[in-house]
Amino acid sequence: MDLFDRQALSRAPLAERVRPRRLSEVVGQRALLRDGALFSRLVRADRLPSMILYGPPGTGKTTLAQVLANETSATFVPFSAVLGGVPHLRSLLNEARERRAMGGATLLFVDEIHRFNKAQQDALLPHVEKGIVTLVGATTENPSFAVNSALLSRARVFRLESLSEEELAELLKRAIEHPDGVEKSASEEVLLHIARAADGDARSALGLLEALSADGREINEARVAEAAETLRLRYDKNGDEHFAIASALIKSMRGSDPDAAIYWMMRMVDGGEDPLFITRRLVIFASEDIGNADPRSLQLAVAADAAVQRLGMPEGLFAMAQCCVYLATAPKSNASYRAFQLARDAIKKFGSLPVPPKLRNARSRVDREAGFGKGYRYPHNEGGFAAGETYLPDPLTNARFYHPTHQGFEARMSERLATLWRERH
Repeated sequence: MDLFDRQALSRAPLAERVRPRRLSEVVGQRALLRDGALFSRLVRADRLPSMILYGPPGTGKTTLAQVLANETSATFVPFSAVLGGVPHLRSLLNEARERRAMGGATLLFVDEIHRFNKAQQDALLPHVEKGIVTLVGATTENPSFAVNSALLSRARVFRLESLSEEELAELLKRAIEHPDGVEKSASEEVLLHIARAADGDARSALGLLEALSADGREINEARVAEAAETLRLRYDKNGDEHFAIASALIKSMRGSDPDAAIYWMMRMVDGGEDPLFITRRLVIFASEDIGNADPRSLQLAVAADAAVQRLGMPEGLFAMAQCCVYLATAPKSNASYRAFQLARDAIKKFGSLPVPPKLRNARSRVDREAGFGKGYRYPHNEGGFAAGETYLPDPLTNARFYHPTHQGFEARMSERLATLWRERH
């Protein structure tokens, strides 16, 4: 590194100044880097395939890509899927072709590869196929949905995990000890406090440490807490974390765990999620997973949705929290959901079966001559139930779609149906 490089590095952010250069210097990602792991073996054998590095922000995707180039002596060439156009990409690919003719290798790093447009993908694909470049893409989005299938089929996907508090604390300690790091000391307790505030994000942790050390004052827990208020929870309203946390909320309510349910709901709220997205999920859950085991659940969910629309936030949060806890503790039944699925299966199998004549209304003389309504038994004339009557088309006369559970109010419904329809129940 010459004098000008050293001057440029001194003005770079701390995360860039202390970025690892070798695989042994990387903190975290033990599943990928441990001895015997596929990723580790590929690097040591210098047989890198094209790959997608997928994980939350600040987990080391860019760092790993640069380390790979150092470990394999390949030339590291960065390209932004957002800022770079096709002409720039083609220029880089032409350089890679020339480099390959001279015996060199090119590691093309594409940041935010999920933003690759079709023209960029079309320009890149043949060069990946021919091995002119080794593609290393980085994305926070699930590659199965965010990356073109043709490109994805030519790359291995490696998932990176958020760093633990201990790993982040170790990273911060190294940053303090690094020759180009911060000229400030901090206790292990303070480093753990910074790590906790960073929420698994190495870049946020290093940025927080750099900000706290800039004015020369002592770094203590009070200052960390004050600075951490500017950090947001890791939550992408349109990305992978959005769907993961929404899934966790639903599964926690389904599992009747109000503590977990309210936790995941508040993760969504504090992460900036649209509260109406959450209330829609609550309404759906009330019918799909509780149903007739507690019919009041749907009423409460609809009321919570209306309250949020009328009151806005944060006042609407009271109704959301009440509803979330109620749904989590309510008895569960998906019998209604299964009923319409079974009925739909029957429709697909038998098609449009005709309505039995006795169930049709005789609206005209022609209808009456056709026998419409003839033989229909009016339940109210028989004490509220016409025993032995049938209401389904003939091929489905004894079919059962609704199988009530023995949970909550639905248990009473089950008992009543068993009394009325002994031959079915």
